[in-house]
Amino acid sequence: MSFEPVKYSYSTHLRWTGEHKGLLSCEGKPDLQVACPPEWGGHPDIWSPEDLFVASLEVCTMTTFLFLLERLGGTLHSYTSTAEGTAQMLDRVFVFKGVVVRPSVRVASREDADKATLAFSELAQWCLVTKTVRCEVRVEPEVMVA
Repeated sequence: MSFEPVKYSYSTHLRWTGEHKGLLSCEGKPDLQVACPPEWGGHPDIWSPEDLFVASLEVCTMTTFLFLLERLGGTLHSYTSTAEGTAQMLDRVFVFKGVVVRPSVRVASREDADKATLAFSELAQWCLVTKTVRCEVRVEPEVMVA
């Protein structure tokens, strides 16, 4: 019997719209205006690749946490987070040095808090985006019982 690993494909389309801007699209999803960041001659009110990079780690953290908490049978009242990426020059190359994601969750009971803490502790081995990037990704959760 032969085993084929599961493979998924994700596809986007980008069209230049002038200046340092473009329109990013993905079938069945709303378009997203994108540009380079202001520090590289771009536009402050438009998503940049750097914004999207940090956001993808933040979103992957949340969705992976939700998946793990559900598997553990935990109940969640609320989830919010912030994320900050630090980019700097290393060996004459500008790279992301690290990203910190700070989730704040509210749960109903001490038992749910324990499950949430366990889910956060397992994030690194499950989050596809986090496992793929080269920079350090730290998750600093705050778990509160409502």
